[in-house]
Amino acid sequence: MDTLESLLAAIAPTGASRDILNPANGNLVAKVAVDTVDDLEKAIAAATKAQVSWAALGHEKRSALMMKAADAIEAHAEPLAQLLSREQGKPLNGPNARFEIGGAAAWMRAAAATPLETETVIDDESGHAVMTYKPIGVVAAIGPWNWPAMITIWQVAPSIRMGNAVIVKPSEFTPLIVTAIVKVINTVLPAGVVSVISGDREVGAALSSHPAIGKVMFTGSTATGKAIIRSSADTVKRLTLELGGNDAGIVLPDVDPKAIAGDLFWGAFINTGQTCAALKRLYVHESIADDVVRELAAVAATMPMGEGTDENNVLGPLQNKKQYDIVADLVEKAKKGGGKVVLGGNPDTSQKGFFYPTTIVDELDNDNALVQIEQFGPALPVVRYKDLEQAIEWANGVDVGLGASVWSADAGKAREVAARLEAGTVWINSHGGVHPLIPFGGAKQSGYGLEFGVEGLKALGVPQVING
Repeated sequence: MDTLESLLAAIAPTGASRDILNPANGNLVAKVAVDTVDDLEKAIAAATKAQVSWAALGHEKRSALMMKAADAIEAHAEPLAQLLSREQGKPLNGPNARFEIGGAAAWMRAAAATPLETETVIDDESGHAVMTYKPIGVVAAIGPWNWPAMITIWQVAPSIRMGNAVIVKPSEFTPLIVTAIVKVINTVLPAGVVSVISGDREVGAALSSHPAIGKVMFTGSTATGKAIIRSSADTVKRLTLELGGNDAGIVLPDVDPKAIAGDLFWGAFINTGQTCAALKRLYVHESIADDVVRELAAVAATMPMGEGTDENNVLGPLQNKKQYDIVADLVEKAKKGGGKVVLGGNPDTSQKGFFYPTTIVDELDNDNALVQIEQFGPALPVVRYKDLEQAIEWANGVDVGLGASVWSADAGKAREVAARLEAGTVWINSHGGVHPLIPFGGAKQSGYGLEFGVEGLKALGVPQVING
């Protein structure tokens, strides 16, 4: 599997299949298996059996195999990145396909290396109690199409570290890269510990409601997250849900616009805006708004967009037509609502692929649809504010709260504002960066449960207190 061709051959379906097309040009990438509920039942049976011996290995031996799995990802990094670029659309370079595959290996290693010690809850004259974490059993990992390889590993790595087996259900838009990266790690892991089921919504619904599944990890839309909550209720499954976001950034009047422009750009437009915790609403004090918008637009104008396999590009297409239509509709509503298009806003409909130009819309009212609805694409609304209290109220005025950011030359002031924002993570003078040891999760309807670090490991175990 050291070339793209050999990797595709290794995951080629033997039964029913469907075509996966490149969102940049419409060309066939490869065929993918169409699994059924019967296939799911077989995978769950195999996982249930494999989990017992996997759990019995203990943390040290599991971690050693996970380190080898990370090595395997790195050994196949280039063909994996090439496949990811073709299927998802993201460019090879910049914080994109090669970056994502590298991140998958790094998160596998971090989950393997993070210590999880037995906790002494009390040890005095009143008694002695300790708390440990035991495996849940079989975990369902249901992932999205925007960062399919890395988020799969975010779900799989802590699950298997804690002694669980995993059934992975990729997005119907990006099943190839998920199948491939699981194939790679399974050159090291025992059979049945991690498996992929590539099916439709019926398969996904069966997975989230199946009595043999002890936990569901899901990254995706709030609407689908709510459906998973409902379908998992009868069996009282544990859930970690990382759902939609509409992240706000508040720029205070003391910043240097030129100094923050590059970080603002990548906070908003990484992965062509297709990131749950991307900067999606920018609130800028009116005294510096002209300068901030000008400097941000100047940076954005230098970023080449095109087919991902072109080594020069750092922005790619939207992954699918449905998402393209959402972005295009929201930008049109911004125009009709009096927004000033500073950059982009007029897609070339004659070109192949789902390319929407990098777009910045200034002077919008806060109630405009482009501000209030998560666009999940390369269109950033800018809302000018006079009063900081108003900006904070606007930032908190949506029903989701995944991330937020505050931009200021005064770190103390920035932290004061950050503490008042209703979001799972608030960044200071950056936006969207994650770290394998820093817990990550959402507030409000952006979901619940934490990923990464010690807290992420605990979320994949059943706590047991031994008292006495």
